Amino acid sequence: MYITCLDLEGVLVPEIWIAFAEETGIPELKKTTRDEPDYDKLMKYRIEILKQHNLGLAEIQNTIAKIDPLPGAKEFLDELRSFTQAIILSDTFEQFASPLMKKLGMPTIFCNTLEVSKTGEITGYKMRCEKSKLTTVKALQSCGFETIASGDSFNDLGMIQASKAGFLFRTTDQIKKDYPSYPAFTEYSDLLNAIKTVVSE
Repeated sequence: MYITCLDLEGVLVPEIWIAFAEETGIPELKKTTRDEPDYDKLMKYRIEILKQHNLGLAEIQNTIAKIDPLPGAKEFLDELRSFTQAIILSDTFEQFASPLMKKLGMPTIFCNTLEVSKTGEITGYKMRCEKSKLTTVKALQSCGFETIASGDSFNDLGMIQASKAGFLFRTTDQIKKDYPSYPAFTEYSDLLNAIKTVVSE
């Protein structure tokens, strides 16, 4: 039995931090896991910038409320779930993801949790587990599942490499260049067909 594991931001929804950077006019917040492979370093950087500008969870959630899934994402997910199980594996946080999951038809998502003070300041974060995407894929495999994985960033490479089939989706030119053995798609129809091919083998 197959389970398809998908990244969230950049694959199904726009990058939350980029949207927030544009809304606030703080370009430093545009940095994502496409740019910085070290997630802990990236989050500490983000939290420090939020502190400098006196911004907290409420302001980010206000931006997220205006974000819709990428065009065609819900239809892709609906069709995918018609022939295989699917889980979204994301390094985002439950406080960010919840409204987006409603817009995507409430798929299963495994993500992390922000630590927030009573005043709404983001003070830290708690990862669900170390190397959460890779660890989850290996756990699914230990239960007897075959995994298919797709994502766009450095933090997706572990689960892509560990899966029976892995695909890059709307990734950077640099990642495509560094990992030429993985098919890279930009259209949902192409990714869907690739997954169907694996599942039907």
